[in-house]
Amino acid sequence: MNNYETNLEKNNANFIPLTPLSFIERAKDIYPNYEALVYEKRSYTWKQVYKRCIKFASALEKIGIRKGDTVSVMAFNTPEIFEAHYSVPMTGAVLNTINVRLDAKNSFLHFKS
Repeated sequence: MNNYETNLEKNNANFIPLTPLSFIERAKDIYPNYEALVYEKRSYTWKQVYKRCIKFASALEKIGIRKGDTVSVMAFNTPEIFEAHYSVPMTGAVLNTINVRLDAKNSFLHFKS
């Protein structure tokens, strides 16, 4: 081992895990006015997406969603489902997206009984 390969263990100075929540926080801080999302005639900056996700998360908490809950969402591939990927984790809950087009017969996962 040479000098460039020593003392490279993960620590606070050289490693911070990237999570969806740390990603959106960083994106809104560093790129607040960059486009984050374009869908048909709608477009949102990272700052706007972050604010929308905060509102979404707040609405979920107001209806009783808490840490450890599972939130299932069946939606088209729209800005709302994109925002759910950030909003649900903001509450501490887990997002379960439902794909109605996926069935066991055509899935890449085949289970044998």
